[in-house]
Amino acid sequence: MALIVKKFGGSSVSNPERIINVAKRIIEERKNNDKIVVVVSAMGDTTDELINLATQIDKDPYKYTREMDMLLSTGEQISISLLTMAFKTLGQKAVSLTGYLAGIKTNGIHTKGKILDINPQRVLNELENGNIVIVAGFQGCDQLGDPVTLGRGGSDTSAVALAGALHADTCEIYTDVDGIYSADPRIVKNAHKMKEITYCEMLEMARLGSGVMQPRSVEVGQALHIPIHVRSTFTNKPGTIIREEYTMEDKNFVIRGVSHDDKVAKIAVLGVPNNPGIAYSIFSALAEKNIDVDMIVQSIRNVEKNVTDMVFTVALDDLSIAKKVVDKTASDLNAIGVLIEKDVAKVSIVGVGMLGNPGIAARMFKALATGGVNIDVISTSEISISCLIKSFELKEAVNIIHDEFFPQN
Repeated sequence: MALIVKKFGGSSVSNPERIINVAKRIIEERKNNDKIVVVVSAMGDTTDELINLATQIDKDPYKYTREMDMLLSTGEQISISLLTMAFKTLGQKAVSLTGYLAGIKTNGIHTKGKILDINPQRVLNELENGNIVIVAGFQGCDQLGDPVTLGRGGSDTSAVALAGALHADTCEIYTDVDGIYSADPRIVKNAHKMKEITYCEMLEMARLGSGVMQPRSVEVGQALHIPIHVRSTFTNKPGTIIREEYTMEDKNFVIRGVSHDDKVAKIAVLGVPNNPGIAYSIFSALAEKNIDVDMIVQSIRNVEKNVTDMVFTVALDDLSIAKKVVDKTASDLNAIGVLIEKDVAKVSIVGVGMLGNPGIAARMFKALATGGVNIDVISTSEISISCLIKSFELKEAVNIIHDEFFPQN
């Protein structure tokens, strides 16, 4: 008997027929009275539809973060209710629990919450009573009991964190793709599916734009040592295992994959004093608004006047708030001005095999140069290299980089 946490994304439960098929699949695959916890996302485009409703009330509804969480948390509650009904019509005992009822405690940062603790006793009690437990993903509650959502893709984090709290044997993430690929197969036709990938590599790929997993969910899996199996809802084929290290031939790859992100914007704060504490002034103000920044570059504008430019990227979703913060900070610093670019995208290569293999960056830059793609900003980590380019060149850039590191036989 095993305890398994299974997470199904929005496409997997997008209509009543698919919800019934999910229930049938879980029942058919259950072995030896396994204890099953199912975490689900909102149906299909429900979250986007709810956001659209909010924008019809106010063009910038995210300034009412608590009310947005109150609204968005209803999407998953629809899914858990319908899936529980589906199990019961098939003769299987089941119960639905919101994040609050499942014991998921978060901080108080609405729309971008983080899980602080999970008390899974209610879940364990329901499992002992013979129920399949269906939990609303993407949500928990703060110390006041108010709903707090975990950001886009937060259902993945809910599932992995619950698996850790329950000491589950594994966490299975079901989605509309059958695993993790070397690049987005919708863009790169010859992208190959990986059998395994390390937590570190998956975390970097997710952070750099690969949408299969939310970065926070991978962090939680690594911290709690929970193997994560990413697989398709619509086939029975094995997917990709995310774990500490490789056990198969996949270890032979120097580069694991090519990630991309077209939902970024570049901000340049021009002509700020080149003095100690300037970077802190800018980025601490952004941090107070819970805005993540990436690809930070500082360049000298004028040595004689001792001024510099500060360039960085933020998520497009954060741009509106980030601009207000940066405009005020730039004014306080007597900067020359602030420039915003939305027509940019980030393309990256990721792989632990980069360590000890010189020349990887040169190969990436050569591939882009051969394809006539200009690089605006470069940033690196131990296992990744990222380039900021124009968004209209993204598809070509992803393909030529993939061809460089994964040539067709």
